[in-house]
Amino acid sequence: MTIDMNIQHYTNMEDLAQGVADLVVQSGEQAIAKRGVFHWALAGGTSPKLCYEMLCDAPIDWKKVHVWFGDERCLPVGDVERNDEMANQAFLNHVPMPESNIHRIHAELGAKEAAKQYVDALSLISCLDLVLLGMGEDGHTASLFPDNPALLSHDLAVAVYDSPKPPSDRVSMGYKTLKAARQRIMMVTGEGKREVFERLRLGEDFPISINDSEWHTIL
Repeated sequence: MTIDMNIQHYTNMEDLAQGVADLVVQSGEQAIAKRGVFHWALAGGTSPKLCYEMLCDAPIDWKKVHVWFGDERCLPVGDVERNDEMANQAFLNHVPMPESNIHRIHAELGAKEAAKQYVDALSLISCLDLVLLGMGEDGHTASLFPDNPALLSHDLAVAVYDSPKPPSDRVSMGYKTLKAARQRIMMVTGEGKREVFERLRLGEDFPISINDSEWHTIL
C-alpha cells in the first residue's frame, strides 16, 4: 500500500534550494512570533549547501535563531569534511548570529563524550522547531544507518560506531529528537536514491521513515 507523503518535486537544484530556504524563513518567522526563538537543526552533506548560501540575506532576526546539527563526523575542528565547517563557509560566517547560538557537536572529543555533551545541551530545550534532513542511498538520515545499534537508542543524541561511510565514528541526534521536532523537511536528490524513495512510498521501513515530514526531491 502506498503511503501518503507530502512531496514537492523540483527539476533543478536552484529551485529546490530556494523552496527549502523559503520554508526555513517561514518556519523561523512563525517560531519567533510565537515563542521568541527559533531552534533549527542543519543537515550535512552537499545537497543543503546552496540552500544555506541563499539564506545569507534572508529577512530573519538571526539573533533569535539557534542552530543545531543533525550529526557530525569525528574529525578535527576545521576539517573540510565536518558538517559545521561546511555550514560555516556557506552561511554561518556571513550572518549576524551570536556564536553562543550555534550549538556545535564537539565530535573532535570522540563519539562517546561528544554525544554525552549534546544530550546535555538538547535537554535544555523542549524540542526543535525545524529539522532539515537528507537521505542516503541506503535510507539513512543524519548518521542513523540501517541496522546500526544507534538507531535503537532513546537518547537525545547518540554515538555512532562502524558507520558504513567514512569516518566510522560519528555523533547523531537520536531518532527520538528527530521525531519530536515540530517540523521536518527532507531534501532528497540524486537518481541513486529513487529506488529507496519508492520503497518508502510503499511503506517499507528505513531510518528516514518519520511520519508527517515534508519531502523536497529531485530524483
